[in-house]
Amino acid sequence: MSDHASDSPGAPVAPLFADAMALRRVHDRTGASSASFRGNLGADWTIGPKVHGGVMVALCARAAREAYGPAPGTGGWEHGAPAAARIHPLAVSANFLSAPDPGEVYLSTTIRKRGRRLGLVDVELIQGQRACVHAVVTLGALGPLTGEQSEPLFTDGTVAGVMTAFPPTDVTAIGPGHPAAAVNHLARGCDIRPQMVEAVAGGRAPAFRVWVRPRAGPVDDLFALMCGDISLPVPHAVGRRGWAPTVQLTAYLRGLPADGWLRVLCTASQVGRDWFDEDHTVVDHTGRLIVQTRQLALVPAE
Repeated sequence: MSDHASDSPGAPVAPLFADAMALRRVHDRTGASSASFRGNLGADWTIGPKVHGGVMVALCARAAREAYGPAPGTGGWEHGAPAAARIHPLAVSANFLSAPDPGEVYLSTTIRKRGRRLGLVDVELIQGQRACVHAVVTLGALGPLTGEQSEPLFTDGTVAGVMTAFPPTDVTAIGPGHPAAAVNHLARGCDIRPQMVEAVAGGRAPAFRVWVRPRAGPVDDLFALMCGDISLPVPHAVGRRGWAPTVQLTAYLRGLPADGWLRVLCTASQVGRDWFDEDHTVVDHTGRLIVQTRQLALVPAE
């Protein structure tokens, strides 16, 4: 358990993100090319009554990696290799077809490519008779076979320039009394500290800042992928509040996070009458770029 977990006597036990990512293999349908899994996404991982989109993106990435397994004969892709040389979900392109309720889900996977450097896996997340998410996951190693994360030739330092490594003391966590507590149930398992932006004026683009870490358990690549959808929707900044369903989200994993606080900058290029875009940039407390996401979503009704 991480040092930020609560040790107070009688304090409720924080739900573990790792439990939400747990999968049980059901069977391999056609040998090595297809596999299916069962998972359970409980009410702790919902926004309002529905399962959080970022959690589903992370679970699809987990299913793809489990289905793919270690690539025979490639050395660095084996599970025993250093962390940066293991298989990771480098890109996830997810289309959201319907919003599942908390509970059991079924994930069907098909391996489309097994290459020397990259693999490609289709994933369908299903609840009951409804397909909820269709994702295409690109798998590969983040670093060389030594497992070292090499320094990039260039990195945009915008996030580190506008957000401190740790949340300021005046930024409160979502919890009892916080205006987002009734809707954002992820706060049971995550310490989420958003800076609220109430309005946009003078043509300035909305920019929401969020600091986040698990209440218990480590920060890993799947948790960081989930954080690529952690902010409240950007239409909030122009007075449109309510359900803003994501239609499509693409996530890139750029590095492995250091354990501890992640800082997330959420921006948008345009909030239209019907559609809006939303970008998340996730940086760890050391300043390393970890995840980038872009999504297309529907603007809440007036």
